[in-house]
Amino acid sequence: MSRRSDLAMGVRFAVAGGRESWVRTVLTAVGVALGVALLLTASSVPNAMNSRTERSHARTVTEPPFGHSVPRSDSTVLYGHADSVFRKTTVDGYLLRAEGKHPVVPPGISALPADGTMLVSPALKDLLGSDDGKLLRERLPYRIAGTIGDAGLNDPAELFYYAGSSTLTPHTGAHRLAHFGGGPDSVPLSPFLVVLSVLGCVVLLTPVAVFIATAVRFGSDRRDQRLASLRLVGADTRTTRRVAAGEAFAGAVLGVLLGWVFFLIGRELIGGVQVWNLSVFPSDLDPVPMLAALIVVAVPLSAIAVTLFAMRAVTVEPLGIARQTTTRRRRFWWRLVMPLAGLALLLKANRVTNKTEFIDPYPIAGGAILILAGLTVLLPWVVEAVVGRMRGGPVPFQLATRRLQLNSGSAARAVSGITVAVAGAVALQMYFAGLHDDFNRITGQNPARAQMHISASYPSAERAQQMIHAFQQTKGVKAVIGAIEGYADKPDGDPNAAGPWPTTSLTIGDCATLRELATLPSCEDGDSFVVHIKGHKESNDWVDKTVRPGGKLNVGRDGHPRLWTLPKSTPTVFARVDPMGQTRDGIFLTPSAIDLSMLPDADTTALVKTDRSVPDAADHVRNTAAGIDPLMRVWDISAVERDKQYASIENALLAASAATMVLIAASMLVSQLEQLRARKRLLSVLVAFGTRRPTLGWSVLWQTALPVVLGLALAVAGGLGLGAALLRLIGKSVTDWWGFVPLAGAGAGVILLVTLLSLPPLWRMMRPDGLRTE
Repeated sequence: MSRRSDLAMGVRFAVAGGRESWVRTVLTAVGVALGVALLLTASSVPNAMNSRTERSHARTVTEPPFGHSVPRSDSTVLYGHADSVFRKTTVDGYLLRAEGKHPVVPPGISALPADGTMLVSPALKDLLGSDDGKLLRERLPYRIAGTIGDAGLNDPAELFYYAGSSTLTPHTGAHRLAHFGGGPDSVPLSPFLVVLSVLGCVVLLTPVAVFIATAVRFGSDRRDQRLASLRLVGADTRTTRRVAAGEAFAGAVLGVLLGWVFFLIGRELIGGVQVWNLSVFPSDLDPVPMLAALIVVAVPLSAIAVTLFAMRAVTVEPLGIARQTTTRRRRFWWRLVMPLAGLALLLKANRVTNKTEFIDPYPIAGGAILILAGLTVLLPWVVEAVVGRMRGGPVPFQLATRRLQLNSGSAARAVSGITVAVAGAVALQMYFAGLHDDFNRITGQNPARAQMHISASYPSAERAQQMIHAFQQTKGVKAVIGAIEGYADKPDGDPNAAGPWPTTSLTIGDCATLRELATLPSCEDGDSFVVHIKGHKESNDWVDKTVRPGGKLNVGRDGHPRLWTLPKSTPTVFARVDPMGQTRDGIFLTPSAIDLSMLPDADTTALVKTDRSVPDAADHVRNTAAGIDPLMRVWDISAVERDKQYASIENALLAASAATMVLIAASMLVSQLEQLRARKRLLSVLVAFGTRRPTLGWSVLWQTALPVVLGLALAVAGGLGLGAALLRLIGKSVTDWWGFVPLAGAGAGVILLVTLLSLPPLWRMMRPDGLRTE
């Protein structure tokens, strides 16, 4: 018979070989389909990122270059950016006002919202209509007039809106635009983050490839017994191998088709799912044609290659298979070739620094793949070497070890996926720990003294004082460090003189506020202070050059001088670092020390300390800010600031890791069920001879636990080695050798979950009626 005929015979056995063959083919197809669905999702990532970027740029408002302005026309629009945060979730939006009859319109809507109305994203509409969104509804008092289409949103879970405002003017903080779109150029990734992205792709996709290779070998024990029958009727060894490859090919082809079905169904369902602040539109998940074609072709061909390679270790004879007898021990030396080659590839790769302009991803990806794939080659030897030395123990333990001593290959294959996944996760965690200080900046801010920072500009100091009072009366606010800031200059200077004009800052606040900003000997309303900064002689001299106690200051603007006298008794004090990590010099005044009406304009800064015991205290503060001015900026005070690109990649990797872990859990469950099905008759025989069910149950658990423990130990060793090599590549040192503990625990948790889910079918299989056959 020809090779094609042998493969075709294997395909016929898979689809027309009776109930046993159907079950085995379906299990193989389901296992392959899960991997194919995830590979198709991964191949959609480039298109999803491009689509998101295009939509984001299409709605972006671009300010003109410095020194230029947009002239008013029939199509121009005034806008104000009114972003906010609700319970740690960003709520982005714009206030809009048309200046003509034919205003430009952002994508996703057909017309600008009228005054007092807003157009919202579907996610924001759902939130505002729920009980959870009641507090946010107070912040957005506009009537909902419609929803924004997909073309105007980054993702389906985005909280975004456009609101119409007839009071929006350039004097109230609005800007003018002539068109939407043309966002800023993307900031290039740091070389360190490029390496992280390459590593992330390898770590996430290698377990999928391993699992697909494992899935095509489901039912191999029962299949090999049937191949012995072919030998009995005259088939040679090569023919049986090709027939086995044909069976695997049929299961893989069916798995590819089923994988497309899983992918298409999952794509429609994933639109409403948000994982680590990431979500996508179903239309964005469009596989790259070349990658999709590669998956469709490579998976079935890989099934043939894996089966032919595996069959080399099996001698199929007319009266049985050689694997049922004691086999020679696995050799160790050649199994080290792959991980050592990968390690050498990483060590020989060019060093990566912050100034590296070009990074060759192939040595990095190739080295990581060789190390992770090498673990799957090492695992069977480790399981055999350890289990082969085990003797004695309870009866369930002895049953388990004897089963593993006879054939440990299936057990090792079952945990190879989780081994690779945990090893990759350990390497990623080490790499993240090494980069922590590069992408997490210490801000110098002190969130223990204040948690929120608010700033606004007002045409008068009186309104600024009203704003501070409003925050002091807000629910959940313990204290407000509210200061009115302005500038004053020396009135008797020569404006035509060379050099800068002597100017200093004015900071006005009550005594409680000023004590947070300077070290004061005493303070009463009506006091004033000259504030210096320790160790800054030049800036201190500049303050003294502008005014000294008893001297006059000009607090007016625009050619309208307003003179104010600094009292002679004003003491000189030193500044104190404020909760924002800044120090201020100049003239500090209490409210009664100066007539606030003398200040033509003022900037107001409020540092708010909230009561953590009050629910949603921060959102009450933001509601107050929006009630005063929808464009008022509110920031959270934090001790550490994370790089946005770093945080985005980390969230993407976490979301992808969650999907991979779900796949691994599902794949292990399918593999466990397949192994139980293969042992059904053996379990029934033992039960028929009087073996207690708990004894058999514990033996099955031991058969799972021993390879898992050995696999996790190997994963930790391999992950630590890969992580150390990658950190050496970027010139960083290992900062946390024990970060693998929670990851290994997560892997063990997945195994425990799969084992618990497999107990009900195990109990059903331990019945004497399992001896019946067709």
